[in-house]
Amino acid sequence: MSKYPNEQTVGAVYDDAPAGNPFLAAMPDMLPPEKVFETIGSKPPIPHNLSQMTAEERRRQIPVLSTVFIPMNYMYNLYDILYRAIQTTYTTRTMLDEIRQINALFTDGEKLSFSTGADSGSILGVPGIGKTSTIKRCLSTMPQVIEHTEYMGKAFFCKQVLYLHVECPSDCSVKTLAFNILAALDRAIGSHYLDNLTVLRSASASAAATQVKILCMTHHVGLILVDEIQNAVVTARKNRQVKPLIKFLVELTNDTSTGIYFVGTPLAEELFTSQEHLKRRTRGVRLLPLKPDGTYLDFLNGIWGYQYTAKSAPLTDKLACKLYDHSGGIPAYIVKIFAESQVQALLMGRSCIDEKVMQRAIDILAIKVPKTYAGGTYISDFELGEPEDVPPPDQEQEVARLYANKRGRKAEKRDESDLILAWKEGCDILAFLRKNSLLDNWRQYPPQEA
Repeated sequence: MSKYPNEQTVGAVYDDAPAGNPFLAAMPDMLPPEKVFETIGSKPPIPHNLSQMTAEERRRQIPVLSTVFIPMNYMYNLYDILYRAIQTTYTTRTMLDEIRQINALFTDGEKLSFSTGADSGSILGVPGIGKTSTIKRCLSTMPQVIEHTEYMGKAFFCKQVLYLHVECPSDCSVKTLAFNILAALDRAIGSHYLDNLTVLRSASASAAATQVKILCMTHHVGLILVDEIQNAVVTARKNRQVKPLIKFLVELTNDTSTGIYFVGTPLAEELFTSQEHLKRRTRGVRLLPLKPDGTYLDFLNGIWGYQYTAKSAPLTDKLACKLYDHSGGIPAYIVKIFAESQVQALLMGRSCIDEKVMQRAIDILAIKVPKTYAGGTYISDFELGEPEDVPPPDQEQEVARLYANKRGRKAEKRDESDLILAWKEGCDILAFLRKNSLLDNWRQYPPQEA
């Protein structure tokens, strides 16, 4: 049982921890997989009067599919990464260090450095596999703000912000990102820092950046997640303004010991590998779509019951394979095709979906799935339990996308005297040629003695 209720803001409850570190002592419990899955999963009920609904009323119910959330093993790995990143921040930070660091920021004196740095990394994945929704749901399993009023018998008033989730600005501006962070902090604790800063229209980007650093220390921010980081790559290609933004984020980590994690598509890998100082700060998981395996079928079974047609179509191998091949195993595309198939069936007056109806939905959606991906790990391959010693995949290697149905023409049936068939079966080629009279003047090649 978690020591905190499922609320955004809670009062601090302390565990046994090193003296002088109330922030680490107030950390929420790390939940087991089954508890995380129970919290993040979502299966809304189907209306009890569905059979009495008209076609129009049924189509109005189909958007409910977008609220269905099926937990998968890789999601617990993301929860584990985020939890440990927050805990690392409070492990490397002490009360005395914070006071000295804030004073250094205010006085522009010599910046202090911690003996160990905060955690930083990245979570990149193919668009549509559910990175942002998974991260938000995993963060919802823990409170965002912990209020401290008393510690070790003495008054201690402060607010500890475990995490902030912001988006990378499309213009790659340091000032815009600083404003985004302040806005997220205001939403978390009910402050007005952004309003106070925007009143000063002449406030420079460096002043906004310094304000963010001071507030991250003041409110003990554990982790900042910068989503849609691929925006920085697009901007860098246009006007090469990405370096100030990345420099600000690196300085934020070094100056405040606040963890930074980047979330986005594999396009961001181009930026991360282009500069040496970013490589070690941006390592992390690289997520690929589902494989056509048991995990994919479990996902299909989880959403298949949400059929709003007059009859429910059984989940056949043909439908499952067709849906996989045209979605590429990407969960967002799977749900999109499944929902549109039901819409088309209702519009056409069909009682349920079938292959023809699904093909019509696929043609209407015109989904294009890449044929290759950058290196990574398929979300089907994450396992819970005792891990095996498997080497990590090569991040530079391209991976061809998978198909449920084998691609290409069927192999032709070959004659028994076919030389290629004999070679594949490992026959003695010279003996095979003699046997089938395929070797001219074969007498000049006498059998070799053993």
